[in-house]
Amino acid sequence: MTKNLLIEDQYKRTSLFEKENVNYLVRVLKRFNTVPKINNINIITSTSQPNVFKIVPNKSIIIGTSFLNQPVLALVYLRYGIEWQLWYKALNEDKKDTVLCDISALEATRIFYKLLPKDDKEKLEPIDCFLLNLIKKDEQLDTESLLNYEGLQQFHGLIKTNNVFKESWKPIVENLAKPTEYLLMSGGDLRLNIDEIQLLNKYGCRPFPRPEAFTFASSTATSVSNFAFDKTDKTRSILIKNSLKNGFKNTTIEFSELLKNNLKKTFRLNNESEIIFSPSGTDSSLQIAAITQITSNKEITHVLVASDETGSGVPSALKGCHFENTTALNFPIKKGDKIEGFRDVDLIEIPFKNEHGDLKSAAQMDEEVFEAISKTNKLGRHVVLHTMDQSKLGYQSPSAEMIKRLNKLKNLSIQIIVDGSQLRLDPKDLQNYLNKGYIVTITGSKYFTGPPYSGALILPKNVSKLIRSVKKTLPSGLTQYYNHSDWPTSWSCSDNLSDGFNYGSYMRWNAAIVEMDRYYKTPVLYRNMGIEMFCNFVEDSINEASFLEPIYGNETNKNTYNSEEFGLRSIRTIFPFFILQNNKVLSVNNVKKLYILLNSDLSDKFKDAPLEIIRLASQKCHIGQAVNVKYSNEIESAILRISLGARVISESWVNRDISIFFRNIENQMNQITVIIKKIELILNTPDLLD
Repeated sequence: MTKNLLIEDQYKRTSLFEKENVNYLVRVLKRFNTVPKINNINIITSTSQPNVFKIVPNKSIIIGTSFLNQPVLALVYLRYGIEWQLWYKALNEDKKDTVLCDISALEATRIFYKLLPKDDKEKLEPIDCFLLNLIKKDEQLDTESLLNYEGLQQFHGLIKTNNVFKESWKPIVENLAKPTEYLLMSGGDLRLNIDEIQLLNKYGCRPFPRPEAFTFASSTATSVSNFAFDKTDKTRSILIKNSLKNGFKNTTIEFSELLKNNLKKTFRLNNESEIIFSPSGTDSSLQIAAITQITSNKEITHVLVASDETGSGVPSALKGCHFENTTALNFPIKKGDKIEGFRDVDLIEIPFKNEHGDLKSAAQMDEEVFEAISKTNKLGRHVVLHTMDQSKLGYQSPSAEMIKRLNKLKNLSIQIIVDGSQLRLDPKDLQNYLNKGYIVTITGSKYFTGPPYSGALILPKNVSKLIRSVKKTLPSGLTQYYNHSDWPTSWSCSDNLSDGFNYGSYMRWNAAIVEMDRYYKTPVLYRNMGIEMFCNFVEDSINEASFLEPIYGNETNKNTYNSEEFGLRSIRTIFPFFILQNNKVLSVNNVKKLYILLNSDLSDKFKDAPLEIIRLASQKCHIGQAVNVKYSNEIESAILRISLGARVISESWVNRDISIFFRNIENQMNQITVIIKKIELILNTPDLLD
């Protein structure tokens, strides 16, 4: 928007800026940042008509000053007005189809209203006005009945226009008349749902930017950045326009292929490799299980390395079982039940830790993996070896030497899968794996800090060629999980799957690829120096804190791969640690409680404390969530993690200025210091953990 007069003209004329109102107003205005940004649309406040709300098509939105006394109401009305303008701009040369704008703006604003915090909705409850009453109706939108709402037409005054709702609009409205933040949390499963107070999901993330938090949680999940959110929001506008011009299906297929091609360009992958997007890393495991079922007639054994550090649902997915009670396509299912069409398989799990909780050596891991595959091979079974290239705690297994040993086994039928879900890999690493014929699983939501639930499989040329030649179809139960459009168009095996498109998955990948693009725009020398600088500081900071005990040593960092060349695989970027209180490790429950406290504003617990303490307590700090790990072989506890994410680098590279780059890295290092100090503050306030 080129001009925003909403607040500027009101500073001296309302009570909004009284002390007790400022924090509330600031919070509401932060949410205003999730409203689409449209060029050349002015927001004008009217004092002469305090109750007016008017949309001047393609020019402005006029809102009366009385709305500003109720900021949440103003926010909702402006969300409607700007959404209407967005759809109006997207219309083709014929601007008579304003009923589409009315319906789409109302649908998007209804969802926006549902995503407001509970306190804000309570403030709107007693207000009686036409638009708000329409928005608050919790019922399925009926486009036919909406054509009769003349009140919507009164907002823009374009009454004598086309009032026919075209059938071609239906999929466009169903998929794109939704706020970007809603799209970023759709098409996954219930773990993406947010609470109604803090608007955080299970992973402590929001589906829209959270710049007020210090965030080093990339080993788990991260809230979307302002940069990626704005780019993705703009993409939604483009998709609306292209869908109205070229048709929804064609536009969506082109968008999906564009995302895959951009991902290939980012990592300089061979064009003959195939990419399959999935709602999550666990869904990628289910896709692998399905592919294996149709490409091998032998009995199948999955050998899952690092089974104690993969997603909790991965073992079930590999056995062809439901791993949640709801699928990404929102089908209700029963966790643990066999998915229709899957035949029985064997699963051998090889954890990083032994029964006492001790981390195994690289040699031990190699021997266990080799023995499992040797025995399975003698039985004449097809082996699917799932290797780990950086787990949630930063471990890798098996070694390249062990893989070479496998080549000496006679008549070995094997497919190697590389779990690269953390994506702490450089382009050359992915290229190397694919050249060897390995399938690689990745996510855009870990190292590259895209929104949670951005999974993908990358398949090498030889595997894709094999699947294209297969006459079988994927297990029938996958119609509850995936659409036909999720799979490569050259494969006939997916013809039995559902029609439709998972826009949530596409939008999350769009945001992730945006992050990848700006990360790789940082010159490699400065990027690598910044990584070394930041990671060395985190390691030293944890070591120096007497109440933190790191669980990594010389071996666990690079116990498999040794190289003098710099690479993400040759430096520790995930830093897990135990937390001690009075020299005793915290219980599992207290670690999880501390994790939540760390990610919350605790200033109300320190009202009488010095200002410095209040500021520290108020700072929200988001780090990697708790992972259960035994302490000293026998005590049940859990660790938290501070991790390097791509944004540490990309958000520091500003205006191609080297001095600013390193200063920005230092600023983020200072945030690490604050996080550790807040952990100490919580530990020194025992009541918080009681």
